[in-house]
Amino acid sequence: MNTWLITGTSTGLGRALALAALAQGDMVVGTLRNEAQRAEFDAVTPGRSHGVLLDVTHEADIRRVVDEVESRVGAIDVLVNNAGYGFESTIEEASMADIRHQFEVNVFGALGLIKAVLPHMRGRRGGRIINITSIGGLTTGPGIGIYNASKFALEAISESLGKETAGFGVKVTAVEPGAFRTDWAGRSLKRSTRSIAEYTAVCEPISEARSTRSGHQRGDPAKAAAAILQIVASDDPPAHLLLGSDALKRARTRLEELGTEFERWASLAQSTDFDE
Repeated sequence: MNTWLITGTSTGLGRALALAALAQGDMVVGTLRNEAQRAEFDAVTPGRSHGVLLDVTHEADIRRVVDEVESRVGAIDVLVNNAGYGFESTIEEASMADIRHQFEVNVFGALGLIKAVLPHMRGRRGGRIINITSIGGLTTGPGIGIYNASKFALEAISESLGKETAGFGVKVTAVEPGAFRTDWAGRSLKRSTRSIAEYTAVCEPISEARSTRSGHQRGDPAKAAAAILQIVASDDPPAHLLLGSDALKRARTRLEELGTEFERWASLAQSTDFDE
């Protein structure tokens, strides 16, 4: 039986993953934002579902929660950094306060959990860290660049961390979902105020399409949860796991685009070496 710590378990993928882990007999500690949610999560599977209140932007609270879980519930075998939110805005129109908050939640919150959990895992010479990033951490689009930037950062952290911790048995996977039927593009999506007319033509159709698709996405959170359980059970988990046919298609297209561009400018790239 594994003990999981999953952030953001009130809805969406975090909730689906928590329920899937509980269904296979594991212990799950889920972080939530209010007392009603916490009590409801406690009651899902009494004795094995443990709700804790946590705002991942509060570093001191992160360390307190991790230490309490380790001492009162059990050793954390699997950390899942799922808490995060989408932010729709052009780069120019995003306020610095909104940009900082996006990174506080999507990047620094995850880093805080990683840094708090790692000493315990390192001491035990084992553990799994799952960082929920996004296909938007590998590809980009207009009008959502700040969110992309936060997920690109989490991708780099995940990949580097996995190389640092492999020697003492802690395995790290970045999970890149495509469009799943959650609240991400609906209630949970934050949008900045549109104020610059020049961006309307390129950004508005994409924003409208995103809103229209909300609630109708092809991705099934329960199936995503099952896939994550599978990689946690694997002795050789991937460094990256794409989820959804749309994510796979977008990633393949991006790889082709990068390869074409690199080859086009290869001679210029090589021209900057010293002449031997």
